Amino acid sequence: MAFDLRAALLRKEEVESARLMDFEFRQRARTFRLLADALGASGDELVGEIALSDDAGILDRLVADRSLDRAELGASYARCRAEAYRQLVGELGDPTPHRLG
Repeated sequence: MAFDLRAALLRKEEVESARLMDFEFRQRARTFRLLADALGASGDELVGEIALSDDAGILDRLVADRSLDRAELGASYARCRAEAYRQLVGELGDPTPHRLG
């Protein structure tokens, strides 16, 4: 039986892509949960918005609905995103793709 390098690389691509998409989704959800806590809002409400809009759209809606300063909200979002990444790396490990060999 011969080793099929193409099949191995395709399988690696599948596994790595799924792992990275999972990490990205978890980071996005965690970011908005942390942002909701910082704003004193419902975490479930903001996390539910990620299925309906991109991050910029959610932030724009928050600015409009709550009369927040866009620059200040952007800074809070960046802090929450960095904290979410830090927490997830601690829980799941580094999302950097695994090297072959």
